Formats: sequence, structure tokens, C-alpha cells
Amino acid sequence: MFRILSTKKLALNQKELLLNAGIALVEYAAIKIDFADFQLPENKINNAIFTSQNAVRAISGKKEVKIENCFCVGNKTSAMLSAKGFHIAGKAQSSRELSEFIIENHNTEDFIFFCGNKRRDELPDILEKKGISLMEVEVYRTRLNSKKIEGKFDGIMFFSPSAVKSYVLENALETTAFCIGETTAAEAGKYNIEVVTASQPGIENVIAKAIGHLKQKKNDQPGADLKNKSI
Repeated sequence: MFRILSTKKLALNQKELLLNAGIALVEYAAIKIDFADFQLPENKINNAIFTSQNAVRAISGKKEVKIENCFCVGNKTSAMLSAKGFHIAGKAQSSRELSEFIIENHNTEDFIFFCGNKRRDELPDILEKKGISLMEVEVYRTRLNSKKIEGKFDGIMFFSPSAVKSYVLENALETTAFCIGETTAAEAGKYNIEVVTASQPGIENVIAKAIGHLKQKKNDQPGADLKNKSI
């Protein structure tokens, strides 16, 4: 049986995807999220940018916040905002794509970017170069939760570059890394290992990629064809 490590605690239905595929799972939280005590620049915000679900969770405690238009990265972030009654004016699958959408359709407007302390530079840099007004509000902080993990794995699932950094503080990265996106993949790629990236962001997409990859690996093993024919 294949054995995989998740650097994020998974929901029950997500665990079942792996278990039903005959893959043993070990999981832990490689990072911790602390929500910041922050002040809103104004109660009514015309345009807000969210690139993570953690930012949405952070502003959810501010009952007085009113946002006219939300621009976000990822289907899960979009769904969370919609569930809380916010209007989605723009959605993309990456920060670069969202930046390009804003430049093309909203380049005369001002934006507030709700983000974490380890936010990527890509979106702010692109918008700044185009002269688009952007105010950043740090609403959460990411802490590395390093831990020594015993045993060997056929793959490790990473959901952020910070998770990779946390893992390697206490462990050697010597197996296949299944990554949620290109930035996470770039961090894992520093360790000269096989890196497999989900076609789209999302925990389920990483799991599906891992299952497909390990299934193919099993089929490629010597004698696999003979075993399949005998079933």
C-alpha cells in the first residue's frame, strides 16, 4: 500500500478520497494561522482583493465591514465570499491572472488588498507598475509549525510554500512533492526531487493528482501487467 503525508489536516471527505484509492494517510499541520488585530481603513470599501481563504476568515469577524466588489483568487475563496453574501466582481486562478483582469477592466479604481504577512509580491508589483492604487491590510500571520515526521512516504502533499519551508526545518525532502500551485512547486523544486503540480488550485485537485500519479506508478511496476491479467 502506498503511504502519503499531508502537510495540512484534511476534511473527512478528502481523507476518504485517498483511503478509497487504497492509499494510507498521515497528516499534520505544517503551518499555523494567527488572525491579526487590524483596523479597517473605512467601513465601506468599494473594491477588495482576496487571494486566500484565510483573509476571508479574518475579515468575517468584522461585522461592520461593507464591501461593494470582491476580486479573488481560487474557486474556494470565491465560494466562501459568496456564502457570506459578498459580490464577486472578478475571479481568477492565479494572482497574475487576477492582476491582468483588474488592469484590463478596472484600471481607474482603487483597491484594498486583505492579505497575510507572507503574501506574494506578484499582484502588488504588477498593479503598482500600472499605476493602480492599492492599499494593503495585513489580516493574518502565518507561523511555521515544524515537526519531526517519522517513517517513509511515497509522496508529500504541500499546499503552500510556507509548508515546504516548515517541513524541511526538521525533515529531509526526498520523495515526490504534490503541490497546489506553481509557487509551492518552485519551493519544493529547490530540493532536486520529483514535483507534481495540480492543474488547478484546490485541495481536492492535489489529492486527485497524487492518486493518479501513484496509480500510474503502481501500473509501471515490473509484473503489474501480469497481476492485472490474473484478477
